[in-house]
Amino acid sequence: MLKQRVVTALIMAALFLGAMAFLPLSGLAVFFAVVVALGCWEWAPLAGWRGPWARGFYVLIVVACMAALYVYCGLGQGPRREDVQPVLGLACLWWSFSLLWVKGYPSSALLWSSRAMRTLMGVLIMAAAWVAAVYLLSFPGGGLLMVGMIVIVAAADIGAYFAGKRFGRHKLAAAVSPAKTWEGFWGGMACVLLLALLIWYLLPPRMAHVSLMAVVAVTLSTALASVVGDLTVSMVKRHSGVKDSGSILPGHGGVLDRLDSICGAAPVFALGLLLVDW
Repeated sequence: MLKQRVVTALIMAALFLGAMAFLPLSGLAVFFAVVVALGCWEWAPLAGWRGPWARGFYVLIVVACMAALYVYCGLGQGPRREDVQPVLGLACLWWSFSLLWVKGYPSSALLWSSRAMRTLMGVLIMAAAWVAAVYLLSFPGGGLLMVGMIVIVAAADIGAYFAGKRFGRHKLAAAVSPAKTWEGFWGGMACVLLLALLIWYLLPPRMAHVSLMAVVAVTLSTALASVVGDLTVSMVKRHSGVKDSGSILPGHGGVLDRLDSICGAAPVFALGLLLVDW
């Protein structure tokens, strides 16, 4: 299983890096929109939209929200901070509520288990992450920032996997994801902290105004948000009685199973960069 996961991960990494290297901003926006649409297709039955027509309609709802945000935030023409920051702030506020729901599950299901709420959750998870990703690409060196965010998420995931396998004893959220442990969580955070030190050391002279504490704060909060994203989708899957959102990615499950952490991380990372005057 580990070998299969690694091979699939390498293929996904090659596709991602190829897109980053050869596609313009508009092309990347479309590329990411297609990936998000696949994730929405898998979220739809979790939200109660079953059958191909219903799932397709749900995808159209999310894509329409993304298109509206694209225009509102001016993502295609040098987006202004004052237009994008409220959207990122709302997304981060949503993830704060989601953390409380994960902590309170299964009792918290009374608040979000309706079809309307799970429909809204999917929009907040997918559309906000897409906006954050496209906005990141508008930064100077935006492609490198996107890669950096993915590396942060991967470091948290890989560190948690191996630390959990070796030292895992105490369950992180037993009712949501029984395999995750506190030891794994702290192992992932330790990896991210080491990564933060490396990032700060490699910053170019023009970024001298960004302190070590700022880099640590952004990377750790991004990693924490990636964990919350993973647990939130796991919570909804568990409530729906499914293990994986799909089977399109051998060893990983569905597209949503890979997007969940990134969806949590992207708005937090983008907002963090704004707050530290990147």
